[in-house]
Order: sequence, then structure tokens, then C-alpha cells
Amino acid sequence: MPYIASMGIYVISKHVMLQLLREQFPGANDFGSEVIPGATSTGMRVQAYLYDGYWEDIGTIEAFYNANLGITKKPIPDFSFYDRSAPIYTQPRHLPPSKVLDADVTDSVIGEGCVIKNCKIHHSVVGLRSCISEGAIIEDTLLMGADYYETEADKKLLAEKGGIPIGIGKNSHIKRAIIDKNARIGDNVMIINVDNVQEAARETDGYFIKSGIVTVIKDALLPSGTVI
Repeated sequence: MPYIASMGIYVISKHVMLQLLREQFPGANDFGSEVIPGATSTGMRVQAYLYDGYWEDIGTIEAFYNANLGITKKPIPDFSFYDRSAPIYTQPRHLPPSKVLDADVTDSVIGEGCVIKNCKIHHSVVGLRSCISEGAIIEDTLLMGADYYETEADKKLLAEKGGIPIGIGKNSHIKRAIIDKNARIGDNVMIINVDNVQEAARETDGYFIKSGIVTVIKDALLPSGTVI
């Protein structure tokens, strides 16, 4: 049967943990609601460390979305990349700076290596290597970006075959959505949850909806003119 992994941090002697799991509570499946209360009930000394720094439970799509969009909060977000006392380390990718051409970008965070052309971006997080075409409108959205670039030759070949390059096509409008990596969004696509649907499983069409948030899955393709 599947189990839910515990994301907590526990410091416990190996022999004590094995005793709890094998002998005293062999049917337990959860540390927080079963093992730890069980240990205290047997008289074991259990102590907690109070952490009052930034922490978010991102166990749902809505929580994940809100946590990411939270870094655009003004004037100071709850979680900041610019805190000298708590630097953020990530994998070095050696990408060029993002290029923004005639675009209107407000209250947003833009990752490395993006190419953004003559579009509007508001209250959004734009992930690395994102390509956003002319006339697009991005609002209240998390773009995860892309794992790789397509060359001009790749794009030309795609166009000859009627394909769609990675990124956001011309004149597309995306609002309150999550776009996973390497998604191909065609021209004139509307991802605005026009019918205010709260829950929908449309993975075969490249997306699903949870809590009213449209999520376009990784490597999905939405043809030009699609309306969600």
C-alpha cells in the first residue's frame, strides 16, 4: 500500500525508533499523529524545537501556487531571496541574463535566461528559460520555465511541420494558472478558467484544475486557439 512520507525532522536513537515501530506501535503509519503521541504516552521524554522562521505547507496545488506567488508580495515578501543572513544556494546553470524587449512587467519575479517580447506580465513568477511572445498577457501565474532551449533551426523545422515551440505563443492570455516545464502554448490561447471550474481532470488534454487553478502539465501542448 502507498504511504505518505513525513517531511518533518526528527532526532531519535535508532534502537528507540525500531522499538517504537516494531514492538510498541507496529501498525502506526504517521509520526506526527501516532508515533510521537504514542512515545509520550509510554513515558518517553519527547521535546520539540520551536521554529518561528518561514515555513509553508505546500501539500496542495493551491498552497504551492500561493507560496510561489508569495515571493512577489510588496513591500517585503514573507520569504525573500535577498536576505543576507539566509542566502539561497541553487545549482549553477551559467545562463545568460533575461532579455526583456518592449514588455510591461510589474510585481513579478523573472528567472534566468528568459526571452520576453512585447508582452504584459503582472503579479507572476517566470521560471528560467521562459520564452513569452508578442502580445501575450500573463497575470497571477507561475511559469515553471523550460529545461532547455530550442534553436532557431528547431523552431523553423517545427513551424514547417505546423508544430508549436516551447513557451507562450503570441496574443495568449494566461491568468491564475501554473504552467509546468517545457509546455508548448500556441498563439491566441486563453487559459483564464472562463467557466470558473473548481475541479477538473483533463490530463489527456494537457491540463487539470484544482481549487480553480488551471495547471498545464509538463511537456503539454495546447494548440493555437485553445480556450480553458
